[in-house]
Amino acid sequence: MIDRFFSQTRPKQGEDAETIKLGRIPSHIAIIMDGNGRWAKKKGLPRVAGHREGMKVINRVVEKADEIGVKYLTLYAFSTENWKRPKTEVDFLMKLPERFLGNELPKLQKNNVKVRVMGDKNLLPSHTSRAVDKAVEETKHNTGIVLNFALNYGSRHELMQAVRTLCEEVEAGKRSALDIDENVLSERLLSSGLPDPDLLIRTSGEIRLSNFMLWQLAYSEFWFTDVLWPDFGEDDLMEAVHIYQTRKRRYGGV
Repeated sequence: MIDRFFSQTRPKQGEDAETIKLGRIPSHIAIIMDGNGRWAKKKGLPRVAGHREGMKVINRVVEKADEIGVKYLTLYAFSTENWKRPKTEVDFLMKLPERFLGNELPKLQKNNVKVRVMGDKNLLPSHTSRAVDKAVEETKHNTGIVLNFALNYGSRHELMQAVRTLCEEVEAGKRSALDIDENVLSERLLSSGLPDPDLLIRTSGEIRLSNFMLWQLAYSEFWFTDVLWPDFGEDDLMEAVHIYQTRKRRYGGV
C-alpha cells in the first residue's frame, strides 16, 4: 500500500493532538484532493457524487488543522488541466465553490477562518467568481487559519506569468535583471504572502505533483496515501502530521 510504503512509523488508530509534538506542527499544509471519481465508481455512483462527498471532507480537515495549530491550508480544488474533463463534470465542479461557500461561510466566519483563492479567475463562470470573491471579502479581516483554494490553478502557467511580469518590469526600466532573485520571483507568484508548504499530502495512491506549486514545494515533505479523498478523515491528517514530525528537514544540508 502506498501510505504504508511511505510511512516510517504509523500512529495507533485514534491518536490525536495530544500524541503529536505541538511544537513541531507544519505551519502550511497543502493537499492534492484526489480520488473523488474512483470513490464514486467503487460505489456504482456517478463521478459527481464523489465530488459532492469530497466537498464534505473539507470542513473536517479545516477544523482539525486549525485545532492542532496549522496556520495555512492550501487545497488543490481545480487545475488548469481539469477543463479537459467532460463538460457535465466541469459544470458540476464549477458549482461546488458556490455551494460550499454559500453553506459554510457563516461557520468559517464564526471560526475566524480567512478564505483565500489563487488561480486564474478569468475563465471561471461568473457565479463561481462571485462566490469566491464574496468569501474572500467577508473573511479578509479574520486572523485564524488561512484556507487557500487553488482554483483554476496551474504551476507552469503561474511561473510563466511571473516571468513575463518581471520581463515587462525590466523592459520598462522599473528594475534591473540583476536585481531578480528567488524572493523577487516568489513575490510575483499567486502564493505571494504565504510561506512555502511544509507538508504536501496527496490522496488516492497517485505519486506525482500534477502541476501543483512546483516552485513552492521545493523543500516540502511529501506524504502519499491510498485513501481516497472522500474517505480522508481526521485520523489520516493526524497520521500525516505524525510522519512529518519523524523526518529531519535538512534543506540541502547535513
